[in-house]
Amino acid sequence: MATLRRQERPPGEEPPTERSRVWGMVRRMLVLVLILSLLLGSSVLLFYIFGSCGPRPCETRVCWDLLARYLASGNTSVAPCTDFFSFACGQAKGISNSFQALAEENKNRLRRILEAPGSWHPGSGEEKAFQFYSFCMDTDAIEAAGAGPLRQIIEELGGWRISGSWTSLDFNRTLRLLMSQYDHFPFFRADLQPHPTPPHLPVIQIYQPEFDLPVKQEQEQKNYAQIVREYLTYLNQLGTLLGGDARKVQEHAAMSISITSQLLQFLRPPEQRRAQGKLFQMVTIDQLQEMAPAIDWLSCLQAIFTSMSLSPSQPLVVHDLEYLKNMSYLVEEQLSKHRDFLQSHMILGLVGSLSPVLDSKFQEAHTLLNQKLRELTERPPLPTHPRWMKCVKETGDYFQPTLAALFVREAFSPSTQSAAMELFTEIKDALITRLRSLPWMDERTQKEAQDKVTQLQVKMGAPEWALEPALARQEYNDIQLGSSYLQSHLSCVRSLRARIIQSFLQPSPHHRWQVLPWEVNAYYSISDHVVVFPAGLFQPPFFHPGYPRAVNFGAAGSIMAHELLHVFYKLLLPGGCPACDTRALQGALLCLEHLYAAFPLPRGVSFNGSRTLLENAADTGGLVIALKAYRKRLLWHRGETVLPNLNLSPQQLFFRSYAQVMCGDPSTQDSQDTHSPPTLRIHGPLSNIPDFARYFRCPRGALMNPSSHCPLW
Repeated sequence: MATLRRQERPPGEEPPTERSRVWGMVRRMLVLVLILSLLLGSSVLLFYIFGSCGPRPCETRVCWDLLARYLASGNTSVAPCTDFFSFACGQAKGISNSFQALAEENKNRLRRILEAPGSWHPGSGEEKAFQFYSFCMDTDAIEAAGAGPLRQIIEELGGWRISGSWTSLDFNRTLRLLMSQYDHFPFFRADLQPHPTPPHLPVIQIYQPEFDLPVKQEQEQKNYAQIVREYLTYLNQLGTLLGGDARKVQEHAAMSISITSQLLQFLRPPEQRRAQGKLFQMVTIDQLQEMAPAIDWLSCLQAIFTSMSLSPSQPLVVHDLEYLKNMSYLVEEQLSKHRDFLQSHMILGLVGSLSPVLDSKFQEAHTLLNQKLRELTERPPLPTHPRWMKCVKETGDYFQPTLAALFVREAFSPSTQSAAMELFTEIKDALITRLRSLPWMDERTQKEAQDKVTQLQVKMGAPEWALEPALARQEYNDIQLGSSYLQSHLSCVRSLRARIIQSFLQPSPHHRWQVLPWEVNAYYSISDHVVVFPAGLFQPPFFHPGYPRAVNFGAAGSIMAHELLHVFYKLLLPGGCPACDTRALQGALLCLEHLYAAFPLPRGVSFNGSRTLLENAADTGGLVIALKAYRKRLLWHRGETVLPNLNLSPQQLFFRSYAQVMCGDPSTQDSQDTHSPPTLRIHGPLSNIPDFARYFRCPRGALMNPSSHCPLW
């Protein structure tokens, strides 16, 4: 039996000894220790690698400044899933919205530029811009001059019966002087603008004048009577300030109001003219002369458009021909019966238009009138601004090329421009990718949409001419400064008008910017297929090359995506995309309306979902596209940072930065604004993104995590 149990071994092999068994166990232990050491070392290495690539706090000055802004505006005691508007904007008081706050900061920057000491080349644009700003700020000199410069102008126009002597000059001569030299249009306005229909060549367009009195039909009878009394009081003040006899002032002021009231009755609403197919009409100067003979149209228009050579066959675009006919009849009637009253009416209108640049007595009278009229027409009062803000605006209007170059040089460095363009490219690429998978678009429409984005031009920072340093030093030979602030102002007005006209007459291969470089409003031009982002938009807290990427994508990136989606707004209109899945598209739009309507609004804030639908779609879609671009950025680039001490992850900071852009006071919302109130501009888009609820851990059914979402963009 023992022999049977013995195992056969190959020749020469000896049975294992105790020593060999021990050595085998040691080897296995060594291998195990080695494996554990490798695993531990790998873990440490991986921890080091990923720990160093994780979000680090941004400790630069711009990040600390941004943190202070966020802490000052936010209210972290509010649960973000319940009310993200209050969480992000709960303590932002005193501003109507974040865009307005940024615009004011840009004006502050311009102020610092204009008040900085410096020596400029004599006669250069820089010297004249700085001089004009200084004259505007010198209120002591303006007060000392009083009404003297204005009386001199009235004498040049022939005077009036209210005070001093009066010389009955030719009516059309006075009218030419008022319009060409003083930029006052008492009976009609004339501008050079693109023709309303393609190919949009520049043409002289004739409009109704601007009236201080509102149209009577828009007001209740009792309010309108009070409006007329307030306006009469104002005109009496103007006449009295110019040394007029009280009785004569009252008589001429009443007649001026009578003339204005009759002119107002001649107006027809644009809707009525559109229904009649007469929104605008094409006529020649000689045809208009026959229909409205009281005005010497050729000489008046030639005085306004001095750089153009006009003839009786010159075509015009007239926006209310019936008004011009009736206006002409009224002028002829006044000329035959009350020529002196007609003269006083024109001068009172001129004084009113110049009141903001006169001494404090005229300014206060003008301000009081505006306050009364806004109260009676139930409009909110206009905000009051410091003197420097008015002077910055006027200097920017009159010396735009110079200030544009100075602003861009200081606020839009090459590194900022490069970072902004890189951000735009990533947003555009994310939109093109998203267009390939939209469920309501058919394949052909997707391809056309992608091509449209690819062919889109982008203008960023400032017009090409503003980036040329020499333009900051260009001369304004036609501007004469120094005799008085009023005369300096009028010289600048005439120079600006001449430059505008000349710019229309010169062939321009580039898009004409509709915003100034220091402004903050981006826009999309349908006619030129170009999207424009001014330099003023790429400023803190909306953008900075040193910010965490989450901030730039959530703030400036969402704005860029918003404007890009305006390229496709027509697709969202009824019948705008016949080949699309209409049921899916309309379902998404209806879902969006219901989503916005479900959010509570502050007391007194109104909301019209139909009027704001296109902007709501751009808001929600813009945030989706910006988030998609940010995700891709995180995937391919390491080293993300966050704001210190804010306890927000990069993704949370992305959403927080979007909300910061939309902060504002809902009570200041204009009833005709096509954007939703700030609360909805935050809650609507954020609640429509499931990732928001995931990153902020919002429970299902919370205000910011509704049960369904709207898959539009």
